[in-house]
Parts: sequence; C-alpha cells; structure tokens
Amino acid sequence: MTPSSDKDLNGLDNPSFVVEDGSHYCSSPDCAAQGPEEGGGTGHGGTKLAYTVTDVPPWYLCILLGIQHFLTAMGGLVAIPLILSKELCLQHDLLTQSHLISTIFFVSGICTLLQVLFGVRLPIIQGGTFAFLTPTLAMLSLPSWKCPAWTQNATLVNASSPEFIEVWQTRMREVQGAIIVASCFQIFVGFSGLIGFLMRFIGPLTIAPTITLVALPLFESAGNEAGQHWGIAFMTIFFIVLFSQYLKDVPVLLPSYQKGKKCHFSPVYLFQIFPVLLGLSLSWLLCYVLTVTNVLPVDPTAYGHLARTDTHGDVLSQAPWFRLPYPGQWGMPTVSLAGIFGILAGVISSMLESVGDYYACARLSRAPPPPKHAISRGIGVEGIGCLLAGAWGTGNGTTSYSENVGALGITKVGSRMVIIAGACTMLLSGIFGKVGAMLASIPSPVIGGMFLVMFGVITAVGISNLQYTDMNSSRNIFIFGFSVFSGLTIPNWASKNSALLETGIIQLDQVIQVLLTTGMFVGGILGFFLDNTIPGTQEERGLLAWKHSHKGGMESSLLISKVYDLPFGIGTKYCAVSWFRYLPACPKRLSGNKRMDELKAAGQKSTVKASSERDSEIGADTRI
Repeated sequence: MTPSSDKDLNGLDNPSFVVEDGSHYCSSPDCAAQGPEEGGGTGHGGTKLAYTVTDVPPWYLCILLGIQHFLTAMGGLVAIPLILSKELCLQHDLLTQSHLISTIFFVSGICTLLQVLFGVRLPIIQGGTFAFLTPTLAMLSLPSWKCPAWTQNATLVNASSPEFIEVWQTRMREVQGAIIVASCFQIFVGFSGLIGFLMRFIGPLTIAPTITLVALPLFESAGNEAGQHWGIAFMTIFFIVLFSQYLKDVPVLLPSYQKGKKCHFSPVYLFQIFPVLLGLSLSWLLCYVLTVTNVLPVDPTAYGHLARTDTHGDVLSQAPWFRLPYPGQWGMPTVSLAGIFGILAGVISSMLESVGDYYACARLSRAPPPPKHAISRGIGVEGIGCLLAGAWGTGNGTTSYSENVGALGITKVGSRMVIIAGACTMLLSGIFGKVGAMLASIPSPVIGGMFLVMFGVITAVGISNLQYTDMNSSRNIFIFGFSVFSGLTIPNWASKNSALLETGIIQLDQVIQVLLTTGMFVGGILGFFLDNTIPGTQEERGLLAWKHSHKGGMESSLLISKVYDLPFGIGTKYCAVSWFRYLPACPKRLSGNKRMDELKAAGQKSTVKASSERDSEIGADTRI
C-alpha cells in the first residue's frame, strides 16, 4: 500500500498500523526509509516503535492508549488516599475517601498536562508518590495528631457532623501546608538549574541502581496485592504476557476507511499496543462473573474476598455523578516545622527517582537523552505539581510514574499525545465521581498481577543502563552490586530499628528515617558517590557511550530540539531573545549560521540517501 498524501503518513491513516504487505509496522517506502530515530525507529534494542515521541496516532488510538496509561497509574493513585485515610481518621467515611480519590485523579491530570507540554516533554504520567507517604504518616503519628478513639468506632462516626469534619480536615490542612512549603524547594532546584548542574556528575552507574531500586523494593507491595488471590493475579499476568510477547506479531483485521479504498479491512496489531488494557479488562470481567455467581467468597475474612468487584460497592453508590475539586476545598492550609522537614526528605527522594525516570522514559520511547534544560524544567514543573497537589488537598505530592514508563516498553507506543489523552481521562474521572468510584473497584489481585509485570520491566530497564559501561571492570561490578544490595539492606534494617536512629530531635529523626528507608535514595547516593570518587576513565564509567548513544550526526541537535523544545513557539519567541536565553530552563539555541549549516547538511544527507535508494531500485529493475 502506498499512501496517497503526506497526511496519510502522519495523520489518521498512519502506515505503521495500516499494513498490507506483511511487514510489521511500515508499509510505505517513506516510512521504511526513516532512520532509527525518526518515525517507527528501532533505537537500541532493534525493537521498532509504532509511534515515537513526536508522532500523533489516530484519535481513537490516543484515547484507548490514554485510558490504558490511566489504568496503569490508577493502582497507585487509588492506593495513596486509601492508605492515608486511616491516619486522617477517615476509615469509616467512604464518601470522603471517594472525594480524595477524585481529587488526586483531577490534580494528576493537570500535572501530567503541565509536564508533557511545558516540563520535560516526554511521554510520562504524573501522579501521587509513595515517597511522600512515609513522612506524612510519620507526621500524623505524632501524639498531637493521633485520631481520637471515637473515630475508630463506626457506630460513633457521623460523617456529616461538624465535629468529625473538623477532626479530619485539620489533619489534612497540616499535610497540605507541609507539601506546599516543601514544593517551593523543588521548584527552586529545578528552575535555578541546580539539578542540571548536578547531571554532569550523574552517569549510568548512578542511574542504573536508582531505577532498579524504584521497582525492587515494591516486591512486597505487589505480592500483597497479588496474594489476595493468586489465581486471579496469575491469570492477569498470563493475559498481559500472552498479548505483549506471544501475540504481538499477530494482526487483527479491523474495518478502516480511506479515500482511495473507502471501507475495507486492514490488519492492526492490537495485542501489541493494548496488552495491559486487554489483560486488565478480561481479568476484571472474569472477576465480575465470579462475583455475580458467588464463586468468590462473600465473607470479608475469607481468602479471595478482595477479588470480588463489589468490595468497594459503597463508594460507587454514595459517590456523586458530578463534583469539581477546587483549591482550598478542605480549608486554609497550616504549616509546622516538623511536617516540612519530613516532606523535604520525600522531595529529595522523588527528584532523584524522577531524573532516573526521565532517562528510562527517553530510552524506551527512543528519544535522545534529555538535555539539562529539559531536566531542569521537568523537576521545576514537578515542584509546581506538588504545589498544586497541596493547594487542592490530595494529601500527597506528585512525581513521575515508573509504572507508566514500564508500560512504554510493553506497548511500543511512545507518543506524548497518548499521555495527553491519558491526562484528559484523569481530569474527567476526577470530575465525574461515579467514574472514579467505578474504576476504584478493580480487584486487588488484578492490580497486583499488573504490578508484577510492570515492576519487572522497570527493573530490567534500570539494569540495561549498564550496557554503556565496561562490565568487565571490577570497579563497575563493585559499584553497582554494592549500591543495589545496600539499597535493599539498609532500608530493611532502618524500618525495623527506627528506635536506634532517634536523636531526640523529632524533625531530624523524621528526615533520617525517610532517607534511610528509601531504597532508591540509598542506592542512588552510594552509586553517585562511589562512581565519582573511585578512579576510572570516562569510557570505563560509560559516560562517553551513554551521552553519545543517541547522537546521529548532523540531525542530532535538530532531533533534540524537536523533542525537548518548548511548544507554541515559546522556545523560539522568548528563549532566543533578551535575558530569557540565560534561564536554565530555556533551551540553548544554535546561532543562525550554525543552524542553517545543520539544516543544509541534513538536507544533503537526505538527498544522498534518497538518490542512493533510487539508484538501487533502478539497478534492481535492470537486473530483472
């Protein structure tokens, strides 16, 4: 099939999916002629992407893939308010819990749009972070904030009474104030360029243990979710693995429309681009059938009860159809020093994790490594996201979601337009209370099965960064092995022996406790320190190969500009003039002459390439 126009290549009829010649992705000469960093490129692993960062899939694919990303992030988004509800004295107020879930959906949608459009500009979801949970729970466990005994008794709780509302809202306002103040630190670190300055000292031996330890410590969380019913969890794993690995090359004939051919059937590789969505949907449907037929136990204490789809039935029935979250909905935030210091430790851990996620996301979406200005913007926008989360009252901050980075590796779709669609889905779910409540009814074993697959992909992505280093070097083997093992051992010991770490200063104790119980922080700091102090060449450390891995000659700076420059002409109108050019978050523009030289060189290279292809075709025709 040969597209009739340029629009066919980049518009709704993307040849990456409408194929009729037996090839997997590209069916047109123009698409096939694209390099590894253009269109559906192969990148590092030789595995083609259906859509790269700057590609725009058809609108229906954007919506479906966006919903898939939302469902992938939903497990963490729902878990955070539910975990906080006990310390906020809300364990017997399901309606307020659903409001918190809707609020975190809504704010996560706003933060994702800001990050994709004005932040790092990679296809990465923003949402609540578990790095903030530990200091928040530590703050709420202080004697002054412990819940009154009567709030633990469901028969004594009147959710609409002013007394009960004041009890939980005062605690929420305290959490909000701490998050708002701590977010200002993250905004400063990002937009001042301090994080970009630190990036010159960060290489594969820092990023690899950091990303690896994002997922490895979560084995207990994933196991607890999946362990609610291992049969359902393994069924979810089976579906996802079946679709993403075994059936990824099997096309499904679907009706399509083109001007030249009108209505016809075209092969679409549904199993490859929707493995998570299909796996979750089938498992959820089976759980619903087993719930209706009462095959799953009704007794809340019985094994497998949480695999039922009606365990959150009260949330669905009580949630309003329409509710718009707004800043200050729980009252004016309050501030305390103890809360600020604790949340600051979570901010530091979150920033380090996010930098690792940026590189993992760029790698899986076949984009160039993010430059310093993009990283600075990304961290700064995450700080703004934490500020918004504190203002709206989610009880948490915001960070890049590692689960969705793993989804990129499975679906092979790296378009940021898909993430924008996912952000819009989160916004709508936050506004329509019934939607959020319904999605919250996905059984725990189904989410646990998805986590097992996703966290495994994230772990492998972290380890894959070592390909740039010399792993025959005993220096590198020691740094990585010691960092990862310490990142598992030290947090495990610190969580069980917190009394031995007490200094008598509550604020300092919280900071020490949070830092030492965060595996990615411990492993990342050790990797950073050892890699920069133990003697080693740039080549041995992998800095040369890592930083130049995506460079493709003359087109490299043009590709970086295309991916990471600010949208709507902001990068060219403002960052190239006056004092804006000196801001760390603004892309560094090439001089006019140098940019013209690169454009000419790129054009000459494309001309030579096209000419050689025509010559080879003529030669082939002559031979025939």
